[in-house]
Amino acid sequence: MLGIGLMSGTSLDGIDAALVEIDTPAQPVIRLKQFTTAVFSQELRQKIKQACDPATSSVPLICQLNVELGYAFLAACRQVCQEANVAENTIGFVASHGQTIWHAPSDNPLISSTLQIGEPSIIAYGLGTPVVADFRVMDMAAGGQGAPLVPYTDYLLYRSLDKTRLLQNIGGIGNVTVLPKNGTLSDLIAFDTGPGNMIIDELMHQLFQLPYDAEGKIAQQGTIIPKLQRQLRNHSYFDQAPPKSTGRELFGEVFTDQLLADYSAEKPVDLVATVTDFTAYSIADSYRRFVFPKISGPIEVILAGGGAHNSTLKKMLVNYLPAEIKVVTQEDLGWSNDAKEAMAFALLGYETLHGHKNNAPAATGAKQSVILGKIIPNPFGDMKLPKNQAAPF
Repeated sequence: MLGIGLMSGTSLDGIDAALVEIDTPAQPVIRLKQFTTAVFSQELRQKIKQACDPATSSVPLICQLNVELGYAFLAACRQVCQEANVAENTIGFVASHGQTIWHAPSDNPLISSTLQIGEPSIIAYGLGTPVVADFRVMDMAAGGQGAPLVPYTDYLLYRSLDKTRLLQNIGGIGNVTVLPKNGTLSDLIAFDTGPGNMIIDELMHQLFQLPYDAEGKIAQQGTIIPKLQRQLRNHSYFDQAPPKSTGRELFGEVFTDQLLADYSAEKPVDLVATVTDFTAYSIADSYRRFVFPKISGPIEVILAGGGAHNSTLKKMLVNYLPAEIKVVTQEDLGWSNDAKEAMAFALLGYETLHGHKNNAPAATGAKQSVILGKIIPNPFGDMKLPKNQAAPF
């Protein structure tokens, strides 16, 4: 079955679209056929940043942006189909994470909330196929944080009988899925480690008018600023025990603007070097606090996301970890660093359409396993499920 997974993350660089083929023997098998990133225009990126900031957001802005992003997601689907030379009418479903505008989990169910926009009805109508979207809210209804959601698919695809695997995504935010060797779904540990590329990218934008630090070349030229290094490491988020999640609310533009105001006399390359070090340290520190005490035996760290391309960041991370821990990337295993999350949401959507519970309560803190997402049916009536599969509704 052909499907498309869509991911637009906290880095706000564009829409990742993964065209995949999924089969279901004993368990789902997923193959990447084509991957593309539909880059946001500067105007659209600025609108999203405005919508994420309570000081500049508004109801009309979010309402209009929901529609505009819906068309952007549809265009990304068409782009990946065109690049793969695949007819749009052969797509069996689309799974869209949407664009997070606000994510604020809380112990109080009346205020625990999250909002992802990018109208899925526009995708369903445009492609004539069912769309699964809005994955986070059902987990939150079940008492979870609505994040991270990728650990369920990590468990399906990466679990090992003889080693513990730490799947570290470094997108705008860093998040890890820990799969203990020969473990079950309830044994996994998963949480947001803190900022990934978010602060680095914002500094690159403001100081160098570049979208990101390609291969970490700017950070490599800089020297760590000790006072800033100490300040960053003392952020209260890192004392919180999992399950926990974070985002632009803590480490977004407001955070970076204050950093720039406080350290305006420092060299730009030194600022980039220090926040790159911060990302690496926060990942390793999270492992020391919340992962290593709970596991034993061989450990393999598998990097994914844009940060996996940052050689300086990877080198810093390796230096902070015990020497016996092997650090590789998705590319080293024959997968794609960039496509991992979009592929994961394609698989989550596939599981939803077939009525399979697909959250990981051990990761999110939910009271129980539930089926995630809202299904927008094919508006023209054909669900396009395989002949031996019945729709769950």
